[in-house]
Amino acid sequence: MDNERIKSAAHGPITRLGVDTGGTFTDFVWIDDGGGLHIHKEPSTPDDPARAVLAGIQDFSLPVTATVVHGSTVATNAILERHGARTALITTAGFSDILSIGRQNRPELYALVPKKPAPLVPSDWRFGVRERISSQGEILEQLDEDEIKFIFQRLEAEEIESVAICLLFSFLKPEHEEKIRELIQNLERERHADDISPSHRGIHFSLSSDILPEFREYERTSTTVINAYVAPIMDRYLSRLNRELDPRPITIMQSNGGIINAETAGAQAARTVLSGPAGGVVGARFVAETAGFTDIITFDMGGTSTDVALCPGRLPKTSEGEVSGMPLRLPMIDIQTIGAGGGSLATVDIGGALKVGPQSAGADPGPACYMQADKDGQLQATSKELEALWSRATTTDANLVLGRLDAHYFHGGKRQLNQYAADAVMTRLADQMGIDSPEAAAWGVIQVANANMARVIRRISVERGYDPRHFTMVAFGGAGPLHACELAEHLQIPRILIPGVPGVLSALGMLIAKPTKDYSLTIMRKLETKSQQVVDWIERNFIEIEKRALADMELEGHSVDKVEIFRQLDMRYKGQSHELTINVSPGMTSSSIADKFHQSHHQRFTYQRPDALVEVVNLRIISLAQIANPKIDWKISSTHTMKQTKPKAMAFGQKRVWFDGLKIPSGLYRREELPEGVQFHGPALVFQYDTTIVIPPSWQAKVDHLGNIILTIRDN
Repeated sequence: MDNERIKSAAHGPITRLGVDTGGTFTDFVWIDDGGGLHIHKEPSTPDDPARAVLAGIQDFSLPVTATVVHGSTVATNAILERHGARTALITTAGFSDILSIGRQNRPELYALVPKKPAPLVPSDWRFGVRERISSQGEILEQLDEDEIKFIFQRLEAEEIESVAICLLFSFLKPEHEEKIRELIQNLERERHADDISPSHRGIHFSLSSDILPEFREYERTSTTVINAYVAPIMDRYLSRLNRELDPRPITIMQSNGGIINAETAGAQAARTVLSGPAGGVVGARFVAETAGFTDIITFDMGGTSTDVALCPGRLPKTSEGEVSGMPLRLPMIDIQTIGAGGGSLATVDIGGALKVGPQSAGADPGPACYMQADKDGQLQATSKELEALWSRATTTDANLVLGRLDAHYFHGGKRQLNQYAADAVMTRLADQMGIDSPEAAAWGVIQVANANMARVIRRISVERGYDPRHFTMVAFGGAGPLHACELAEHLQIPRILIPGVPGVLSALGMLIAKPTKDYSLTIMRKLETKSQQVVDWIERNFIEIEKRALADMELEGHSVDKVEIFRQLDMRYKGQSHELTINVSPGMTSSSIADKFHQSHHQRFTYQRPDALVEVVNLRIISLAQIANPKIDWKISSTHTMKQTKPKAMAFGQKRVWFDGLKIPSGLYRREELPEGVQFHGPALVFQYDTTIVIPPSWQAKVDHLGNIILTIRDN
């Protein structure tokens, strides 16, 4: 991408740039000072994610005042691929095996030989120290400082990069955790007093009293260890980006749908594990609300995975997340993920059943149809690469074989897909399935992929008491619009919204996100409706946490008078093992708080117990800096690759596309040539730079005033 094309596309200097690193592509969205919206996609570089980010923006005319908002998969990939920092755990003596013991939950109930993920910290690197704090926050046994000297020697010998410190009841009294950090830092300074090389960064520390000051020892330890495991990796990554982009400020997308500065993200990297998918949900909700739809199901299908969320007029939040089978109890958008994307591999198991995913071809080598060919159509590959080709039948290849993708219109014509390679791998898959048609094999791949994705949408809707028929699906991601109609029809979702830039909506969401910080504290108090004493005590704790929140926001450069504070309480009936989170405000009485909990409990579980004793378990604070959303001129949104022509409502061509096992003539449209108000019906394909939209025969389309395509089932 050259400078001239960038300059001709922009209406003015770039002011905000959103960057989302995906498994297959790294997406860029920028907004110029005239509100013009522009996009770009760069192949991801999994071995070094920063390379794709820097390559994508090296030719941008990016002013020094421009802000970069980044959603990263660095932390996620470090956990999934187990290439995080060499991490040790220091905990109270007798609790060093808590990571191995975990809970009694059995995710695979009927597995004859269930497998638990190995702890991120091996047993030799888990240390117990003599100290004890009571459940009331009183010191029962002082910290044995001599043990820390022995532990430090082990850390040095094992070349430990990061240490998670998680002591019993430290959320009530953190001084022993802080003392351990101080002692090790002093010992390290003495040991390396003569080492002045810039490469020596020292041991990274993650304290549970900083990361998650809540009860439940296993979840608190797991979350702290996850942070310790990924923080040095994230810190190095962000330090490199900071150097390359200096003096431009960089902010990072969090899993909770807000942004934080790069320094905080490096120290608390666990908060960024779902940053990319969170950006997608924020972007989808923003676009849907602008178009007049409040209740939505987000459907984000990318190259390696599909992420879905149900938004009943609000962002769904949870603090009971999980990554790679390990609990991560940090506030995050409630997103369900499945290993089904455009690069998901289609295989036949030993019983002859067709499987799609969760393994993916990723960005390198990618789907078979990404393989380059010469002008005569011959594959440009070594014999080893050709041999590997046969195991790379993917969902993308299936869509190409069925005509749903077009080899000449991928990425707006910027990239040519290899039809021969896709046909070859689907023919091979058909042979393995015992059928004689590559199209039939490709149709099977699409059906299995759709069934997998329908299952996860039911999980967030029907299984939680929500009727999908009352929601609008917002389909995005590079592959989402390819599958949305058939998936929605199967689930009886009546309406689909395809945003103007569906393939890069996560990056757009990052430009909409607001600076956000979350705080929590376990208090475990009985709520007596006839006494205000506990509520007054809770109020004092809220005030102390709010002071910290405002101070932290001010340190990040946000004016205190523009920071909003939201209060929440985690509550339960005495004897229950899980809590409900309710919103509260200053001045509420004990009886009004209890009434609100009873109502919330009835709404969620269809019953309440007004006479039962209620417990307040955790306090929560959400601090939100109010910044104005960027002005976007939706009508002039464009890509830098697709030629702008005079709008017209007619198809520019026709091709035969497979639907329901039949090859049907289908209209071909260019997205940028569809004017506001135009209507047309399927079967049709709509091409644009960042995706292809598949419209089956039973669906019709209309372009709204913002350039969104609204799809509905045709009237019979």
